[in-house]
Amino acid sequence: TTPPGTSYAETYRITSRVSRELKTIPGVRNVGAHVGRAVTGDQVVGINSSQIWVSIDPAADYNKTLAAVRETIEGYPGSERSMHTYLRDKVSEVLTGTGTAIVVRLFGPKRDVLRQKAEEVTAALAGIRGISDLRAEDQVEEPHVQVKVDLDAAGKAGVKPGDVRRASATIFSGLTVGFLFEEQKIYDVVVWGAPETRHSLTNLRDLWVGKSDRQNVRLGDVAEVRIIPTPTVLKHESIAPYVDVVANVAGRDLGSVAEEVDDRLDKMQFPLEHNPKLLGEYAERQQAEQRMLWIAVAVAIGVFLLLQACFASWRLALIAFLALPAALAGGLLAALVSGGNISLGSLVGFLAVLGMAVRNGLLLIRHYQSLQVQEGLQFGEELVIRGALERLAAILTSSAAILVALLPLAVRGQIPGLEIVQPTAIVMIGGLIASTLMTLFVMPALYLAAGAPEERERGLGLAN
Repeated sequence: TTPPGTSYAETYRITSRVSRELKTIPGVRNVGAHVGRAVTGDQVVGINSSQIWVSIDPAADYNKTLAAVRETIEGYPGSERSMHTYLRDKVSEVLTGTGTAIVVRLFGPKRDVLRQKAEEVTAALAGIRGISDLRAEDQVEEPHVQVKVDLDAAGKAGVKPGDVRRASATIFSGLTVGFLFEEQKIYDVVVWGAPETRHSLTNLRDLWVGKSDRQNVRLGDVAEVRIIPTPTVLKHESIAPYVDVVANVAGRDLGSVAEEVDDRLDKMQFPLEHNPKLLGEYAERQQAEQRMLWIAVAVAIGVFLLLQACFASWRLALIAFLALPAALAGGLLAALVSGGNISLGSLVGFLAVLGMAVRNGLLLIRHYQSLQVQEGLQFGEELVIRGALERLAAILTSSAAILVALLPLAVRGQIPGLEIVQPTAIVMIGGLIASTLMTLFVMPALYLAAGAPEERERGLGLAN
């Protein structure tokens, strides 16, 4: 985005130049761009805004190419720029209404105070490690003519404020005085000031305003006529005006950056009726994680009750249920090793690996029960070892097949199309390894330590 007031031709020239430079970067397959907003477009932008679409060759080094693209666009000072993938941009817009990871929304009734505090927030966040593409969203303004009635002068002259507003509005906006009917069509009849009058403050000040006694008074004598800057777009949320300070995150996990941003906001002073609110991808993620946490707790309770109903034994249900924390620990460790970022994709991976952990534990204990009831083996070490060995091949084969399918998704990094799939694969790999070890080595020992199950438990468990 070029500075406000930049012409379409200049924005087009800069965009074309950047596009040509991007095409010369090794690994860039194609570059496209558009300037401004289409007639029926859904983006509220001016002619000083443009978007450049860069396609990267699948065979290229993605991180190296990405760094070269960022270095190229950073070579144009004086303009605001940000870089992100299409999928992340659209997901962020759906979640937060913006396309950035961090959004500090400043609320307040006074636009000049909001603008000042936005600059202070931008300066405060500039020193945080991991912050990139930091900017305060511009309030694009355009000149407007303001006619402010001097009530004392108007009263002395015998002019009503409404007469002053009507006269000035007639010059600039026009006044509908009737209708014209012609060929079954209706046309408005509007009294409107001449173009040369509308483009001159002096002519407007010399406008005659009629009084009730059929006398006239000069507009400049009863009102202050001046040009003031007015925002072209007034953003509101719950009827409160706001200004956004936005930023992306690079080279550091989003949670740590958001916590530091929140700490710095707490240390800042804001005038009465003005306050900041931390939004963006991080805030939406926190809300989603809280919802998922409660859902996970409810699911865990339901799984435990189902296991008890399946085995007809609280002891066996507890042994099978212990596979769940093992899977969670493995998935969490894998997420921390890969960068410590727990995303919605990671939560989906946790749920998937929990299902596999419960399945393996359930089948192992059911196999123990089957050996006791159908083959008459006595409870003891021989039963536990034989049951584990007979289930070893099935568990390892299914786990290995899943790992082979997930490894390519986990090792290819943050490339377009894998922003959500990659954290899911990482969590599932860690959780699957941990739950497999738990099922093959820890769960048999727990089954043996729990003691011989009662005859009723063996019979009901196998029947179920």
